[in-house]
Amino acid sequence: MEYQVSAMDSAKVELTESNENGISFVTLKANFTGENAPEALRVSFSIPSCDCYSTWSPSVRFNRTLAPNWCSKRTNAKLASWMPVHQIVSLGGENRITIAVSDTATPTEIKTGISEEDARVMCSVGFFTEQTTPIEYYEAKIRIDTRPIAYYDSIYQVVDWWEQDCGYTPAAVPEAARLPMDSLWYSFHQNLQYDSIVEECKLSKAMGMETVIIDDGWQTDDNHRGYKYCGDWELATGKIPDMEKLVADIHAIGMKVMLWFAMPYVGVCSKNYKRFEDKCLYANEKFLVLDPRCPEVCDFLVDTYKTAVRNWKLDGLKLDFIDAFTLKPESKTRMDISLEAAVDGLMVRIREELLTVNPDILIEFRQGYIGPSIRKYGNMLRVGDCPNDPLVNRGDIVNMRLTSGKTPVHSDMIMWNREEKVEDAALHIIPALVGVPQISMRIDQLSQEHKKMLKFYLDFWKENRAVLLDGKLIADNPETNYSQVKAVSQSSEIVTVYENVVVDVRRPVCKIINASKLGFVIVKNAANRNYRVVNCMGEILTQGRIENNLTEIKMPASAILTVEA
Repeated sequence: MEYQVSAMDSAKVELTESNENGISFVTLKANFTGENAPEALRVSFSIPSCDCYSTWSPSVRFNRTLAPNWCSKRTNAKLASWMPVHQIVSLGGENRITIAVSDTATPTEIKTGISEEDARVMCSVGFFTEQTTPIEYYEAKIRIDTRPIAYYDSIYQVVDWWEQDCGYTPAAVPEAARLPMDSLWYSFHQNLQYDSIVEECKLSKAMGMETVIIDDGWQTDDNHRGYKYCGDWELATGKIPDMEKLVADIHAIGMKVMLWFAMPYVGVCSKNYKRFEDKCLYANEKFLVLDPRCPEVCDFLVDTYKTAVRNWKLDGLKLDFIDAFTLKPESKTRMDISLEAAVDGLMVRIREELLTVNPDILIEFRQGYIGPSIRKYGNMLRVGDCPNDPLVNRGDIVNMRLTSGKTPVHSDMIMWNREEKVEDAALHIIPALVGVPQISMRIDQLSQEHKKMLKFYLDFWKENRAVLLDGKLIADNPETNYSQVKAVSQSSEIVTVYENVVVDVRRPVCKIINASKLGFVIVKNAANRNYRVVNCMGEILTQGRIENNLTEIKMPASAILTVEA
C-alpha cells in the first residue's frame, strides 16, 4: 500500500510499515520545530472499492453510507470524545478495511470516501486536528486491517490491541455495575423529593433494580433545567433535607446510590462563579467550563467528589459532560501542559482518590465519552440521551458493546408512554437486553400489565445474564441498524430479531425475542426439538414440537420463543 503524508514545513515526518498476521502497522514519527502548537498532518492511502457497502464507526451512527470523498465519512476522536476506529464493511458483513490509531488521546480524524474517478476508497488519518500544546516529538501507530473476516471480529481485535499493546487498561468492574438500575432523570427530572425517592426505590427494588441514580435537581431548588445553578454542589434542603439519611434509607431497602454531577460546569447563579471566572476554558450566558489545566480547578473537583462520597456514603457518581473540556478560540493558551494531559491527570486522580473511600466505587460516563481512555477511569458506559427511542438505543448499545470490552454498557434510561399497549412498551426494553437496563419510569404510575411485563423482562435478563452480557455479541447488517442481534455462549444463544425474522438455530438452547411486528419467526435447523412461546408478561401462548427444518412459528411482538431438545 502506498502512503502520502501532508504536513507543514515545521514538521519532519517519517513513516515505516510492518506486517503482523495480515495486519499492517504504519508507525508515524514526527519532529517539530518552533514554539507553535503542531499543525495538522495527514497520512493518506486508498484501497479498491470491491464489495464495499457501508461505513461503520462508533460516531457514524445513523447514516452508514460510503459517501463520496468530497463529502467523506469522518471519525473525529480525542481523549473525552469517541475513539479512533473506522471501518468499511461488505454487504455480507465482512471487514474490508478497519483503520485504528494507537493514540486515543490526541485529537485525530479518520476519513473515508469513494473516488468517482477510479472507484477506490480514499482513506486518510489526520493528527492534531484540534489545537494542542507545543511538542518537539510525536509518535503513533496506524493499524490497518484488510482481512476478510467478520466486521465485528475486526473491531473486537482493535479493542484488544488498545488494551494489551497501547496501554489502555480498563478499570475494574464492581458487580453492581452489571445489574439493572433505576435512573430518576426521565421519571422525576428535577422534581425530586425525599419521600418520593424512597418509595420509588422500594418499588424498583421489588422489580429487580439494584441501584438508583439520583440525577440533576438534588443541588438546586430551581426546576427550570439548564445549568445556571451548578458548581456549588450543595444540597437543596427543600427537596432533600439530609442526603446521608436518604442514602441510609435506600441502603436499608437493599439498593445502592449514585449521584449526578455536571463535571465541568459552574453556573452564573452559583457562589463559585466569581471564584472560577478566570479559570475557565470558555463561558456562555448560563455557565462557564472549568479549565482542568489549573491546579485549583483540579483540587476543587477532586475534593467535591471525595467529600460527597465520604460524607454521604455514596456508592457511585455519574460524571457528566466531560466532553465539554475542549479548546475554543477564546481559550487561554498554555505552554506547560496539554488539555488532554490535564483531563487525563484529573480523571486518574479522581478515580484513585475515590477508591480510597470506596474500593467498589461506581463511575458512569455516557456517550460519546466512551473510548479507551475513558475506560481507564469509569466502569459503566451509558448510551447518550434518546428518550422514548428504542431504535437509537438498539444501535448504540450494540455499537458500544463492540468497542467496550468487558466494561458494562448501559442503555439510555428506558421510558415509554404509559398508554402504550403492553407489547409495545416492551419493545423499549428489548434493545437493552444485550446491555445493562436502566429504567426511568415511575413504578407507582404503571398499570398492572406494564408492571408485570417489566418484572418479567428484568427477571429474564437476570436469569440469562451470563449469555446476554458475557457471551459473544454478533450483530448482523450494521447498515440497517442491526437486523438481528445475538448473544452466544458455547451451549446457548439468545437472538433478538428486528428486520430479519429467520433464525438459524445453532446451539442446544436458543431463545428468540421478537422485536418485529410481523407476528411470526421462521426457525431453521430445529426439527424434532421442543418449543415454547411466552408473551411479554411470561404467560405461555403455545408450545409443542418442531417437525420441519424450516418452520414458521406464530408469536406476537415482544414474545419469547424457546427452542431446546
